[in-house]
Amino acid sequence: MENLKEFNPYLSYKGGTLYIEGVSVGELAERFGTPLYVYSASYIRDRVRAYYEAFPGSLVCYAVKANFNPEIIRVAGEEGAGADIVSGGELLFALKGGIPPEKVVYAGVGKTEKEIELALERGILMFNVESEEELYILDTVASKLKKKARISIRVNPDVDPKTHPYIATGLKKSKFGVDIEKARELFRRAKDLKNIELVGLHCHIGSQILEVSPYSEAVKKLAELWRDLLREGFELRYMDVGGGLGIKYRPEDKEPTPKDLAKAVKPHLEGLELTLILEPGRSVVGNAGILVTRVLFVKEKERKRFIIVDAGMNDLIRPSIYDAYHHIVPVEDKGEGYTIADVVGPICETGDFLAKDRRLKEVRRGDLLAVLSAGAYGFSMSSHYNGRPRPAEVLVEGDSYRVIRRRETYEYILYEKDY
Repeated sequence: MENLKEFNPYLSYKGGTLYIEGVSVGELAERFGTPLYVYSASYIRDRVRAYYEAFPGSLVCYAVKANFNPEIIRVAGEEGAGADIVSGGELLFALKGGIPPEKVVYAGVGKTEKEIELALERGILMFNVESEEELYILDTVASKLKKKARISIRVNPDVDPKTHPYIATGLKKSKFGVDIEKARELFRRAKDLKNIELVGLHCHIGSQILEVSPYSEAVKKLAELWRDLLREGFELRYMDVGGGLGIKYRPEDKEPTPKDLAKAVKPHLEGLELTLILEPGRSVVGNAGILVTRVLFVKEKERKRFIIVDAGMNDLIRPSIYDAYHHIVPVEDKGEGYTIADVVGPICETGDFLAKDRRLKEVRRGDLLAVLSAGAYGFSMSSHYNGRPRPAEVLVEGDSYRVIRRRETYEYILYEKDY
């Protein structure tokens, strides 16, 4: 029987049955159906607290893109988290989750004027500006609303985060931020704009980073730029070093902790008076969540076995687009032998798989499987592809649980009912 506590200390087998906190995963699947997302609130609380323990006096802004359910956001907010957003929708989700607007930071390369207006009207902490043209649009929109837009400028430190190229955001070839060499000039131009208030400096080098050395390199460059800007007379308050700390997906992965991150970056900040902002997402919710799926068929082909389940790339797309690994375990460990198989979904795409050539416990039609590390970029990247309703989401805390998103219906997808 596998030891799952290295993924999530609230995940364990009791009498051969998988539990999350004090609740049987099998009972949740029977009550609410599958596919089903299940999250541990205690895990989320622990992770936010770990960041604040490692970085006292900082502002931890939960990255809403990882999982935008307002009740997930609410749990993080109850532990003091703010929100890192990249759209107007995420702003509304954060506010619905109880995050005060003065603890919201807004990044993203493609902010529309309507989104900027919404954020200004709600009074967010600051915009992380990603281009020169965006800077001027912010000034224009703020002038129209007779407000000042507080901003930091997102610089691109050209640091290799040693992660999947699709989620590396700090290289020169990336669409994000401005090159660090050009940042000084953009700061000077921003200083002359009447409706702009310069308050900070921002960078974000990527996602699912399992080594802290790239953070050390990035923050060192950021601190050097910060000191140069102070010498020029800029009065800055916030240094936002982004998020991206990786999590354990494979049993052999070594997961860095917020304390590891603190040891890497704090030496570069000595002597600087600032409020540090961090934007963790995956490391807060990734291993808080599992995706529960039911076996529909076991299919044998020449030299190949397929376990066909009711969850597919429409529910969890990471394996299909990143070739990402998610550990998969049985909900009921019956002590039977092992098999080698692909775990595939019902979607009409060859790329619809959750695992390939995976060694798994033997299963048969009707058995339940739990896909681990599914709390981040699972539901938030799900879709209606092939006309499939999205799963329900359940939040567990201790021995209690509640539905935080009902399972969608075909009528919902077709907009045949008011919404």
